[in-house]
Amino acid sequence: MATDAAVTTGAVVLEARNLTKHYPIRRSRIREIARHQVVHAVDDVSLSLRAGEVVAIVGESGSGKSTVGRLLGRLEPATSGHVLLRGQVDNSRRRRALRAYRHEVQLVFQDPFASLNPIHTVSYHLGRPLRIHHITGSKQETREHILSLLERVHLTPGTQFISKYPHELSGGQRQRIAVARALAVQPRVLLADEPVSMLDVSIRLSLLNLLAEIGRTDELALLYITHDIASARYFAGSVLVMYAGRLVEGGPAEDLTQSPAHPYTQLLLSAAPNPDSARGTTKSIIKQGEAPSMIDPPSGCRFHPRCPHAMPICAERVPERTALPGGRWAACWLLSENDTRTAPDEPHLQPQ
Repeated sequence: MATDAAVTTGAVVLEARNLTKHYPIRRSRIREIARHQVVHAVDDVSLSLRAGEVVAIVGESGSGKSTVGRLLGRLEPATSGHVLLRGQVDNSRRRRALRAYRHEVQLVFQDPFASLNPIHTVSYHLGRPLRIHHITGSKQETREHILSLLERVHLTPGTQFISKYPHELSGGQRQRIAVARALAVQPRVLLADEPVSMLDVSIRLSLLNLLAEIGRTDELALLYITHDIASARYFAGSVLVMYAGRLVEGGPAEDLTQSPAHPYTQLLLSAAPNPDSARGTTKSIIKQGEAPSMIDPPSGCRFHPRCPHAMPICAERVPERTALPGGRWAACWLLSENDTRTAPDEPHLQPQ
């Protein structure tokens, strides 16, 4: 499936088309659950990752954003839909096909300590992918490549780290080792799932700057998965907002965060720390409530039980994407030009 051909900057490298992932529920001894019930983790998600660009998926815990990352990384099979690498679909689960795919697509996980084997040194963690993908031959060549990787992630001098174990490193250093391991196979796509959420606040920015630097240098297509819309605005060129397994809004990061169109995006931004809010109390724009059960998600728009602008049609039909100025879109009936809907009692939603 993968080839060694160069990727043109801005070209689509990895694409998801109508990705859906349902997890079947096993019968519980405590509570009878129908065999046909499933957890609707991801439903009908489509997105594109381009060379040299950073795309962020933002959403609260349980929204399905990490599942999207696992599907794109082919750690789990999709229930339906397709993942295309360089425009080609390959759903084979054979070891050779997966190895070729992961030569192109690598992941960086949330917890750097859990993703590194505590009984092996840094040299082992960085040398193993080099051997598996036949990137280096001799031990000396492997050592030189490992030192080069350590230098790329700003762990210098590399000789001080190459023989260390994970427990001898700080959280930030461990995550840099995880990034170096992902870069070892020279991928074209990097999927970073909450890469800074387990780190101290003081070092989060330096790691995001490192990922941005690597993305520009290697022209990587980079997916940044996070619950923090503020860091997504800083780090990503475009943002996709996810709620209850579906994408609800997308567009350039600056425009989307300055004038959110979907009520859920407004919820995320109202919850994000904002120095300006100290001057007064921010008016609540969302009804109280919690995210729905993904075993039995709401019909129509999944956000309608919490939305103060909900209309009858919101509970009946899933909204389609409505194109907005500046390359943005949102899936909300308030923005649709469908004249058959029933107008809400409240005023039309205005960008915050």
